[in-house]
Amino acid sequence: MLKTLVSRSFLVLLLLTGAAHANEAAVRKSVEAWMGGKVDAVRKTNLLGLYEIQVGQELYYTDEKVSLLFDGNIIDTKTRSNLTQERINKLTAIKFSDLPLELAVKTVRGDGKRVIATFEDPNCGYCKKLAKDLAGMNNITIYTFLLPILSRDSAEKSRAIWCAPDRSKAWNDLMVNNMPPAAGTCDAPLDKVVALAQKYNIRGTPTIFLASGERIPGALSMAQLEQKLAQIK
Repeated sequence: MLKTLVSRSFLVLLLLTGAAHANEAAVRKSVEAWMGGKVDAVRKTNLLGLYEIQVGQELYYTDEKVSLLFDGNIIDTKTRSNLTQERINKLTAIKFSDLPLELAVKTVRGDGKRVIATFEDPNCGYCKKLAKDLAGMNNITIYTFLLPILSRDSAEKSRAIWCAPDRSKAWNDLMVNNMPPAAGTCDAPLDKVVALAQKYNIRGTPTIFLASGERIPGALSMAQLEQKLAQIK
């Protein structure tokens, strides 16, 4: 009897799984026809029966009949969490060990056990706020990739920081204390960092990567960063 029940349960699971995949395929076909192009993925969510449509780093939502397409964020009203952004962060995660850390400015505080990487422009206001916040954190290693994309002299400042005798000090002096470094003339790997940013589809600064590979676009509070770092095993 038990064997029969298990067999029937397994059959039901297979039928439900097959139906889900069939629905996803039908939704994909309808969405692609409406958009006039390919989408990267279609997934059934547990949110009001909606389907998640992934196009690059953007997420959209639709119903099973594709009668409505939602372009926006889903917010959890209890936790105030942006579920859409959290999902995008996970979908755009990278393999942290693949980052060429030799191209980054390394800053170590305390035991340096916690590790993050950031892509930042020296003229980025949010990057300066992030630098000031990070200055108050302990037991962390920060790899800062200098990404000059915002203004004409961003490359000059980035080169000056890279060519400084103490890159970490030069970076923090500029971003925290507004003390620009002396002009630099060495061969800075700025083109390589720009190419790396293009590879990972980094569109703005700051962009943070946790050791887990999770991407965090834009600045966040230190309480939020501490929470995320604590979740990494």
